[in-house]
Amino acid sequence: MSVEKLITASAMDGVNVDHAGAIIDHIDIWTSAIQAKSASGRGSGKKIDLYGIKKLRELILELAVRGKLVPQDPTDEPASELLERIAAEKAQLVKEGKVKKPKALPEIGEDEKPFALPEGWEWCHFQSLSSYIQRGKGPSYADCGVVKVVSQKCIQWSGFDISQARFIEDSSLGGYQEERFLQSGDLLWNSTGTGTVGRINVLKDTLGAKIVADSHVTVIRPLGVSSDFLKCYVAAPGIQSRIEPDHEKSLVSGSTKQVELNTSSVLTLLLPVPPLEEQHRIVAKVEELMALCDQLEQQTEASIEAHQQLVTVLLDSLINSAADDFMANWARISDHFDTLFTTEASIDALKQTILQLAVMGKLVPQASREARNSPDYEPAAKLLERIAAEKARLVKEKKIKKDKPLPAITEDEKPFPIPEGWAFAYMQDLCSLITDGTHQTPKYTDRGRPFVSAQCVKPFRFMPEFCRYVSEEHYQLYIKSRKPEFGDILLSRVGAGIGEAAVIDTDLEFAIYVSTGLLKPHRNAVYSKYLAIWLNSPIGRGFSERNTLGKGVSQGNLNLSLIRSFLVSFPPQKEQKAIVAKVDELMAICDQLKQRLSDSQQTQLKLTDAILEQHV
Repeated sequence: MSVEKLITASAMDGVNVDHAGAIIDHIDIWTSAIQAKSASGRGSGKKIDLYGIKKLRELILELAVRGKLVPQDPTDEPASELLERIAAEKAQLVKEGKVKKPKALPEIGEDEKPFALPEGWEWCHFQSLSSYIQRGKGPSYADCGVVKVVSQKCIQWSGFDISQARFIEDSSLGGYQEERFLQSGDLLWNSTGTGTVGRINVLKDTLGAKIVADSHVTVIRPLGVSSDFLKCYVAAPGIQSRIEPDHEKSLVSGSTKQVELNTSSVLTLLLPVPPLEEQHRIVAKVEELMALCDQLEQQTEASIEAHQQLVTVLLDSLINSAADDFMANWARISDHFDTLFTTEASIDALKQTILQLAVMGKLVPQASREARNSPDYEPAAKLLERIAAEKARLVKEKKIKKDKPLPAITEDEKPFPIPEGWAFAYMQDLCSLITDGTHQTPKYTDRGRPFVSAQCVKPFRFMPEFCRYVSEEHYQLYIKSRKPEFGDILLSRVGAGIGEAAVIDTDLEFAIYVSTGLLKPHRNAVYSKYLAIWLNSPIGRGFSERNTLGKGVSQGNLNLSLIRSFLVSFPPQKEQKAIVAKVDELMAICDQLKQRLSDSQQTQLKLTDAILEQHV
């Protein structure tokens, strides 16, 4: 049976028909609503967020704590009687000195109750259902000992992980009262730090070990109710949305950078209380549906991965195609464009393939034999001879410096076959100058001349709007022998974006920092945009990353001598122009695909949110 059918069967079993429909009828929405993860922060490494399934989990929890997930049983003992019994038990514990007498809280007004409850349910404060609510203590850590201390790392949404706990000094144990030692069934609620605060778990079993919590964790010891039901309530969107400092009914204090869940907020938190038997039925149904969501998530991820692998195989077949097979392989892909390129990753892969095909000479038709025999046809070898003659003249006139000779390119060094009329050439053979920006630490000003660093360069995008400024005096000093001009190429030499290149497409006068390389192609023989295509292609980026000096791409730098020795596949001038035009055309189509995908995803996300709001 498919996961969808399992969820359908499970959802229909005892769930309000209207709410079961929200789960069943919109299964395609839950599984297809996907968004890209933020590039910042820590995570699992996955680039996508299964937003729809995440919202399905939220819906299940919200239906559960509002009494809409399982049917009510009129024979259940009502929550009012359960609360009376808990109050009597708590009073006895106070009398025996086993727990402290709680501070009296005011009665709950009708306007305080967040939502209507089913018959037999009651509202109460968290304090009324707990024998102990307290933040842990700041520990004195030790490398070994008899007691472990639970930190926020131990408490993840995926479960409780005691292996993350450290030991405390045995000599400090005298400062821990008996109630501070954790018990099976305790709720552990992370209470400090943006991105961490709010996570909650139930300690299922201490396995006889002595454990305490540190000062960043609130311990809640439920009395007479299901710990797992309380966890469901705290994990549901109604409470988690309040773990934000800007929420109108925020449970936390402090700034967005460091928030705190205070014990007083936990004590006074309102809680819907079902009959005890219904609590157990709710927890069982939630666990059942969450397990099915896990399967649905795995199935969706597997489908996405299989789709990406198919795209990769088909695009690789283009790159590896012989000339006779290329058009057939391209037709096979183009016939299924709408079904193949339906994710951001697949469109990005298509873009990279286009760039690689371009610099391998497979993207545009080659000149016919007749064209190659015509007097005006100039193969790449002739272009290189003309460039060399021009460079020799410029050196003689002392307008440029003489390049350091590089060894002749051998057949073994050529990375792939190229079409007739093409040639392999070193990057320095195609440029009159390859240099970088000033090595001096810049003295920035609020206004003045633009000063550009690597952060202003992304693939095919020169972004001077992110520049800083230097004085006129320092600008003149910085541009000495390295003045960028319209049509030159800027190349990132450092950081995660190493090797990214863009053509200067503005007449703006600016200086550059050492983090940025400057390439000046021979304009009468080399199209700057073709060189930018080569640099940004997987082949060009491969040269940049393989030749990086340092511990790794993000820490290293791209040496100028290495840039000069890049081995460029160089076409005749007419083909350079045709390649640039075709790449521009196909990239525009890719951007349209991405925009349509983005629009579709935004619609799905909004629809997912609307379904969630409709049924809670």
